[in-house]
Amino acid sequence: MKYELDSIEYDVIIEKKNNKNLYIRVKEDGKIYVTCNYLTTKGMILKVLNENTKSLQKMVKHIEKKNEKSNKFFYLGNSYDIIINEDTRKVLIIDDKIYTKDLKMLDKWYKEEIIRIFDERYVYVFNHFNENIKSPILKIRNMKTRWGVYNRKNHTITLNSKLIEYDIEKIDYVIVHELSHIVHFDHSKEFWNLVSKYCKNYKQIRKEMKD
Repeated sequence: MKYELDSIEYDVIIEKKNNKNLYIRVKEDGKIYVTCNYLTTKGMILKVLNENTKSLQKMVKHIEKKNEKSNKFFYLGNSYDIIINEDTRKVLIIDDKIYTKDLKMLDKWYKEEIIRIFDERYVYVFNHFNENIKSPILKIRNMKTRWGVYNRKNHTITLNSKLIEYDIEKIDYVIVHELSHIVHFDHSKEFWNLVSKYCKNYKQIRKEMKD
């Protein structure tokens, strides 16, 4: 089945199951997937698609951004094309390209940069944090749904390693956010006032990190 959206024709993959409801998804392959009941006809599916064009447009845009990002190397808010050169002795960034001997070298460099930059920014932000708090232990790991986490029990702050893709301002915001949780463990008005004290434009940053 084909479906036209914004003058572009998409393949519609229909998966019939013993479902009561109809579900629509757009996957990384750029196809529209519809999960529906065995008794649902193509006419009924077409009607639902037509009634949800705005949602489809948002899903398509999200996938396009995701696919574009997966084909780029992101570092501190900038995207780079990866250039493999066997004669390269160390990772070099020149204009919008990043040069490396191989992906193994690049991966090692990237992990070292995550530790170096996060440590530097953590020390910088903590030293400017005027509240009387004890310095928590900094941890770094890959997280799917959180940019940072403060663990009150262990007094640790964990930063998402994927933050390295964002600029310094956003990395600092996440650190400020988690340090503020030491003072206010909830997301109360007092908490956001404290965040705002050190990051005036936190609302804009949050919006950009959600897009």
